Amino acid sequence: MAITSYLLHGPRVALRHVRCQDYDELTALAQESAEMLRPWLGARDHTPEAFESYLERIEQPTHEGFVICLNGTGAIVGGININNIVRGTLQSGTVGYTAYASTTGRGYMTEGLRLVLQLAFGQLALHRLEANIQPDNTSSLNLIKRLGFQREGYSTAFQFINGEWRDHERWAITAEMQRRSGSDPNTS
Repeated sequence: MAITSYLLHGPRVALRHVRCQDYDELTALAQESAEMLRPWLGARDHTPEAFESYLERIEQPTHEGFVICLNGTGAIVGGININNIVRGTLQSGTVGYTAYASTTGRGYMTEGLRLVLQLAFGQLALHRLEANIQPDNTSSLNLIKRLGFQREGYSTAFQFINGEWRDHERWAITAEMQRRSGSDPNTS
């Protein structure tokens, strides 16, 4: 059995980078969750080539790709990306995340995203993270509200999903906001 190197641990989940060996597990999770995710992400290509392209993208300094795994078993329960990382005077990125049908409603994403915030504002030295969410995606909106993100605006026709341009609410958190909120990465 391969030794897994986790970046951070919470009480129930741990965070690590996505790796090529995750293809089968992530594909199965995405397929079982397709109906749940379709309104928010659209149809996705789950071919080995698409996964390889994703891995190449997250190897770039402008992207980070993580999976949330259960402590003990290592089973993947969610995924989080930090995309469009800009350095210099901005030190910012855009966070995106995916829960899976078999494990929703258990607080794993809350715990996992807290770990990502800890990593982003610590080791990655980012100052700000933004999340863009469709207004009807109440589960996703509730998640970021729990973590201290603040609504900053509304982006009309922001992303092309399922054949149409979808509006999104724009939410963000800074390192200072997270520190002020006293967000403990070990609670959910």
